[in-house]
Amino acid sequence: MTQVSSPSAKGRREPGEVFGNGFTLFADMLLVGLLTSATCLPVVTAPAAFAAASATLRPAAGHGAPVGTAAYLAHLRARLSVASLAGGLLAPVLVVILLIDMGLLDSALPGAPAVALALVLLVLGAAVVALRATALQAPHRLSVREALLRSAADPRGTLLLAAGVVLAGLLAWSIPLLIPLLPGPLAFAATVVDIRSAPHHGSG
Repeated sequence: MTQVSSPSAKGRREPGEVFGNGFTLFADMLLVGLLTSATCLPVVTAPAAFAAASATLRPAAGHGAPVGTAAYLAHLRARLSVASLAGGLLAPVLVVILLIDMGLLDSALPGAPAVALALVLLVLGAAVVALRATALQAPHRLSVREALLRSAADPRGTLLLAAGVVLAGLLAWSIPLLIPLLPGPLAFAATVVDIRSAPHHGSG
């Protein structure tokens, strides 16, 4: 007797889901990466954009839940505030530091390589702390202090996230076309690190 197999749940799409489940996680990161890149264009919206990306990807990271554009926009609206916009001003400061760093590397000043290395580590550390801050949930949303505490308390997660930032930087330098997609994997990495290191397994 021939059995007719019904379509599996894996083949169906959930309401609001853009991609099929066979490619869900990777596609979700690409979608969120594009949304985050577009939202970061005004620069000052970058903290809220990355925080919304982390909040959108958290259910996918924890339970494999689908991701939708509407969910990202709702999280973005909830995280846009005067404080988050003020925090977005730090991004241009980091760019200035990087430009100074590049200038030092090309100069013949005594101690320039050591200063350049220190600036690179400073920028890397700031990027890691910023990513951890955007992955925090209430009541610690976008708290730099809490991000610093968790970075110090979880050196393994901090090193993993730093490696992700370095890899993203190398990809952006070697394949500029990937730049609009990179915020998605970075936000996902920060979310996973926060889930595994947060008190009570990411609650709070």
